[in-house]
Amino acid sequence: QVQLVESGGGLVQAGGSLRLSCTVSGSIFSINDMGWYRQAPGKQRELVAAVTSGGSTTYADSVKGRFTISRDNAKNTVYLQMNSLKPEDTGVYYCNAGVQVHWFGTYSRYWGQGTQVTVSS
Repeated sequence: QVQLVESGGGLVQAGGSLRLSCTVSGSIFSINDMGWYRQAPGKQRELVAAVTSGGSTTYADSVKGRFTISRDNAKNTVYLQMNSLKPEDTGVYYCNAGVQVHWFGTYSRYWGQGTQVTVSS
């Protein structure tokens, strides 16, 4: 069983910073893409940032220049450094990863449980 465990969420004032982390554990042969999604109340889930196995990154326009995604392949961990936080960044943040369980298998998508980020004004 593959599990994604997130940490680092919390309450912060506008302009502050938080760093989220997500560690993948269980039966892992390899990890492909990793990313962060968020969902605000009454809104659809959206991609915040993603990073490929080779280190290429993608960001939503709303967070570009403020957020940084990175990964530590040796630790099976992906991070999201969030700076200059705004109230509109508030939501539940979910970690996602494409995981290959066996060498003969294919990649499947796995999700974390979500962590709450609240930005007050």
